[in-house]
Amino acid sequence: MNKLRANCLNFTELLAQNIALISPTMTAALIVPLMFSNTANISWLSYAVGTVMLLFVAFNLNQFAKRSTNAGSMYTYAASGLGFGGGALTGWCLVWAYLFIGLAGTTGFAIFADKLLQMVHINAPPSVLFILCLAACYLLAYKDIKISTIVMLALEGFSCFFIVVLCLIVLGKHHFAPDMTQFTLKGASLFNLGLGVVVAVFSLVGFESSTAFGEEAKNPLKTIPRSIIWSLLLTGAFFIFVCYTEVLGIQGYKDTLDKVDAPLNVLSEMYGVPFLSPILSAGAMFSFFALALSCMNAGARVMFAMGRHDFFPAATAAAHGRHATPHVSLAVMAVLMFLVLTIAKATMGLAVLDAFNDAGTMGAFGFVGAYFLVSLAAPFYLKKCGQLKVTDLLLSVAALVLLLIPIVGSVYPVPPAPVNYFPYAFAAYLFIGLLRVMGMQHQKPARVDEIHDEVKKIHIVTA
Repeated sequence: MNKLRANCLNFTELLAQNIALISPTMTAALIVPLMFSNTANISWLSYAVGTVMLLFVAFNLNQFAKRSTNAGSMYTYAASGLGFGGGALTGWCLVWAYLFIGLAGTTGFAIFADKLLQMVHINAPPSVLFILCLAACYLLAYKDIKISTIVMLALEGFSCFFIVVLCLIVLGKHHFAPDMTQFTLKGASLFNLGLGVVVAVFSLVGFESSTAFGEEAKNPLKTIPRSIIWSLLLTGAFFIFVCYTEVLGIQGYKDTLDKVDAPLNVLSEMYGVPFLSPILSAGAMFSFFALALSCMNAGARVMFAMGRHDFFPAATAAAHGRHATPHVSLAVMAVLMFLVLTIAKATMGLAVLDAFNDAGTMGAFGFVGAYFLVSLAAPFYLKKCGQLKVTDLLLSVAALVLLLIPIVGSVYPVPPAPVNYFPYAFAAYLFIGLLRVMGMQHQKPARVDEIHDEVKKIHIVTA
């Protein structure tokens, strides 16, 4: 059997998948201090600009999503515009992206699970927490996609609710008066704003993950495009609000925000609600679990779609006979996530927080690569459909130009080690994917032609 369960995910569940992968709690709990280190008082503006930038990507993505759908759709979207090679490289980027952002979720889970365990004087090795997180994710994803999306929505909702409560307490203590130091833009520069947008992209990636569930969505040509736009708007607004509040709230603390590794816990102590600290830690742990689960789900479906086309071994295109989930691809994702974490810890001795930061940075490269290729593919796809307009071409150009901000910002100025080596690691990974594409085109030209025909049949909708 190689079919997934059709017509089982509604708009709310698709939105939950996207928001869980964006993981608003991750930004509030761990990334805002990193943003502040780059952009200080204009941190909220970086999130606003980053959200607008990715909306241009979303508009290009929806050129495909509102016309056709399939499992692992971003892979086949790009293939319908750029051919098999462009599609395969897009899918290759997405597998990297979901793998490493999933690792960020797993390490984040371990960080906050350890905080909770320390409160009751229990020590657990990080590897045990990794296994616990990944095993639970796999079981939920293997059993039922609908159950796993409901779990993700509930966990992320629990966490975000208490973060908003804390933010309102902080704002109330300041009598809801605007913090004018964050609006004067004093000391701001385009260079600093560019660095901030790079961090904002790290925070917002994942808004597109519902496209991987094209075969399982209800009314996919409407629910998937809506879920993409709404997940960006909701999380972008949340990030602007939380970032503004954390920058305001931390003023007067002994350390600046960029030196604080748990800003939500610090704020709960500063503003007289220490009982929120364990609740916020539990919420963060739940949220990071939902992030790991959503990445495992989305990455497995991209792998499943590419397995159908022989890019990956045929076994990855198998669906479970009873549960109709891509159980082999899910297992591959779970094993890869555990092996990468274990090998990194054993060979480099990375602390869990360092592993979180590095995994998130690595994953962002994959998303930016995929977004760039899909935005590039959109006008070619619309031309094949006979529906290309000047505004569509302008949307594509705008997205490509804006995506150059995080691309350039990731290499200039040169970041400190080991982050300075990450672009080269990703480039080597892309080269391996390119070799695989070239190998298939040389060794299996007839199969590549069949894939072109299959993609055209699914996605090319003429006027």
